[in-house]
Amino acid sequence: MTLLTAACTAEQDGRPVPEAKSSSPVSQGRAPSTKVSAVVDGRTVELADGTRVRVSFLAEPPACAAAAAREFAAKTLQDRDVTVTGRSPGEVSLALADGADYALAAVRAGVLRATGVDGGPLVEAQTKASQAKLGLWGQSCDSTAPPSVPPPPPPCVVVYRVTSQWPGSFQADVTVRNVSDVLINGWTLRWRFADGQTVSQMWNATASQSGADVSVTNADYAALIVVNGSVSIGFNGAVSGQNSVPESFTLNDAPCTTG
Repeated sequence: MTLLTAACTAEQDGRPVPEAKSSSPVSQGRAPSTKVSAVVDGRTVELADGTRVRVSFLAEPPACAAAAAREFAAKTLQDRDVTVTGRSPGEVSLALADGADYALAAVRAGVLRATGVDGGPLVEAQTKASQAKLGLWGQSCDSTAPPSVPPPPPPCVVVYRVTSQWPGSFQADVTVRNVSDVLINGWTLRWRFADGQTVSQMWNATASQSGADVSVTNADYAALIVVNGSVSIGFNGAVSGQNSVPESFTLNDAPCTTG
């Protein structure tokens, strides 16, 4: 007859208790954690072992949002413990110490767009961020738009000077300089009076006036203004009270600077 007994240990009071069994570590089956030693940009980091990896499913930010994306990555990942999974050639998923997915956090904050996914949490987070105009969604930032071209510099400089004044009347000189790189052959100079002034007589040009708006057309002998050259006109005018200088001028409908 064979006696079967269960393995046991005995307490001092003689009662048997089951023998303790070894258990698997808590971390069994989980990827080992590492540290982010450096942040390259919003979706690229360097790990503690020197490996540089890119986070999957994150699109490159437009240039105007790149600094904000890098700042978010540095604040979230720099010198932090992360779990790296799904490592393919240079593409990984990063989980923070609390288990949060970095890609999802970046998209949810609006600092990066999702790419390569048709649905799921990333697309849902992106929709909410865009609706709330968070981060790059609140910027006027279209990487496909052509770069803005600054307007050309004004082609002319106008100097307006009151040379004399007496009750009810005044005399003024206006000099127009061509600071463009092309010859001006035929011109019309326009300005607007602020104090009800009127032009009564003009030389070297012909003036017409409608209300406060004055339009001056060259005389035949003064039609040409060479590059860096100038032409001067003069006129007598009528005024009652203040006689301020016009603030803006155009030459052939192009705005001029004043000197």
